[in-house]
Amino acid sequence: MEAIVDLSDFDLRRRKALLVHERLCAEYGAPFPFFSTKDPLSELISALLSHRTKNADSHRAYQQLRAQFPTWEQVRDAPTAEVEAAISACTWPEQKAPRLQAVLREISTRCNGPCDLAFLAEMPIAEARAWLESISGVGPKTSAATLLFSTLRIPAMPVDSHHHRVAQRLALIGPKVGTEASHALLSALLPPDWDAQQVYDHHEALMFHGQKCCYFHTPACGRCVVLDQCPFGQQRLGAKTQPAQA
Repeated sequence: MEAIVDLSDFDLRRRKALLVHERLCAEYGAPFPFFSTKDPLSELISALLSHRTKNADSHRAYQQLRAQFPTWEQVRDAPTAEVEAAISACTWPEQKAPRLQAVLREISTRCNGPCDLAFLAEMPIAEARAWLESISGVGPKTSAATLLFSTLRIPAMPVDSHHHRVAQRLALIGPKVGTEASHALLSALLPPDWDAQQVYDHHEALMFHGQKCCYFHTPACGRCVVLDQCPFGQQRLGAKTQPAQA
């Protein structure tokens, strides 16, 4: 009996996820153009720099790093202090510089030399993510970003803080599910045959909604296009929760 209840709950959350997808994609103008044309190794480094950093600052740090060190092998082998200085625009450069070098050394060891990670395209998505996440410092968000945002265009879905907040308020995931754990749960709600553009649109639409409406503080619930699907918003506005629509 418990399995039937769990399956029913999963089906309701999947239906809600797809309805939310349709509305938010319409609201924010999907399909969204991919913002990056980096190769997967470059995207991995960019994602590591972006941790807990504003996009403009991480972008500046990445550009400064590439300007000073034209190849990733040079970054790997440079004095750590020089790498730290190059990425000073991002948060915690003193931590990220040695981490970047350690990641590059690990990849060089595994690949027996320079490696652009293009081979990940030949792996099933779960295996490609597991390969990346077995590197110290690479978590679910970074692995998914590397696969989806890079020129690989592999449909692995990253979950950032905005995406996570919106999903949690919509009750697509539980209130105690952390950002890392949410990746598998939220990915499971999407059709398995979705391509990279569809997965990217889903991530971007929820992220945009978090940035433009479902704010961390004082969310604009009164103008939310998915309010009828949102227990958090309805409770906040004193409205009655409505069931998911087909």
